[in-house]
Amino acid sequence: MKKLVNFVCFLLMTVVAPAQTPEEILTRMEEEMSKHEKEGLIMTVDTKMPIVGTMSIKSYMLGDKSRTETSVKQYKIIVWSDGKTDWTYDSKNNVVEIQHAKPNADDSNDAEMFSGITDGYDVSLKKETADAWYIFCKKSKNNKDKDDPGKMDVVVAKGTYFPISLSAKAYGVSMTLRDISFGVTEEQVSFRPESVPGAQIVDKRK
Repeated sequence: MKKLVNFVCFLLMTVVAPAQTPEEILTRMEEEMSKHEKEGLIMTVDTKMPIVGTMSIKSYMLGDKSRTETSVKQYKIIVWSDGKTDWTYDSKNNVVEIQHAKPNADDSNDAEMFSGITDGYDVSLKKETADAWYIFCKKSKNNKDKDDPGKMDVVVAKGTYFPISLSAKAYGVSMTLRDISFGVTEEQVSFRPESVPGAQIVDKRK
């Protein structure tokens, strides 16, 4: 009898327990991403632009180092950077150009779109499945950042609270961040000539 009462109490607590708000889910998502920040981030960004069409960029980020792979039609451009030097490989010409990293380059990255959502957006739960929460984000009236998109859709995985995807549109450009994971090695973000066998290497540093 005691076991039955305990089981009933457990069921009642489960039913009446308050559900997490979209704000709480997004805050937890940011916390979990911060915990794994030092491990390095892997992410794919699909961008659709008028005339240009759709291109896909896969990024590996670890501290000051990064590698980005951009696919446009049948061509690929790969850029390795350590913050001081850039190595840019163009598969069309099979050439690697080495240049000094631009000192005034924007240090921001697309992953920052996952930060501060609860501060700059009014959020609501669109739907919920067994595996994920689907959250709609509308830019708040007090958000004066012109670069922030007016609307975003964020999908968060249950259990890990890792982001599954983020979709947004701004200035006619549609963007989807997907395939987000953690765990980048030094090899993945460091340029090595053997990574592009047969390519001509041109050093443009002065």
